[in-house]
Amino acid sequence: MNVSQGAVHPVEAPPLQTERANVPLPRNRIKDLQGMPGTVGGLFLRFSQMLFAVVALSVMATTSDFPSVTAFCYLVAAAGLQSMWSLALAIVDIYALLVGRRLQNYQVVSLFAIGDGVASTLMFAAACASAGITVLIGNDLGACDRNHCTEFETATAMAFLSWYTCTMSKPFIQNCSSLSGLNTVVHL
Repeated sequence: MNVSQGAVHPVEAPPLQTERANVPLPRNRIKDLQGMPGTVGGLFLRFSQMLFAVVALSVMATTSDFPSVTAFCYLVAAAGLQSMWSLALAIVDIYALLVGRRLQNYQVVSLFAIGDGVASTLMFAAACASAGITVLIGNDLGACDRNHCTEFETATAMAFLSWYTCTMSKPFIQNCSSLSGLNTVVHL
């Protein structure tokens, strides 16, 4: 039997740790970008999403004839969902900022990205449907004198702005690519 013999090489002892050396090494973290959950930029994006969604919801709900059109009812429902989702994540962002922690857990950020994706898709679809009906009423039928075209246009524009700020959030953009395996969000 021909077995090689293992060699032992001397290893230097690690230096003694002092007060300063007791600081734990940083773990692998998700890139800390503005717009991520737990940052001031993320909080600003959440408040702007919520503001635009609440304005769209309020303007549309104040018209008397929005329940007669399905697209406008869908816009009210999507704006309500978007405003509640943004409010919940804004509260989480405020908590993270107050305690000084970053929300850098992959599962939590992935949940935020999926939630943002669902909410923004619903908001975009509702805004597109409402824009189509608004153009139909205003341009094709010429019936703005009997309808609330200005309110419909304002609510639709606010819905598009809410969708835009939702898609500008870093978890939505960055994690859509990382969830598909095209990009990694962890660095040393």
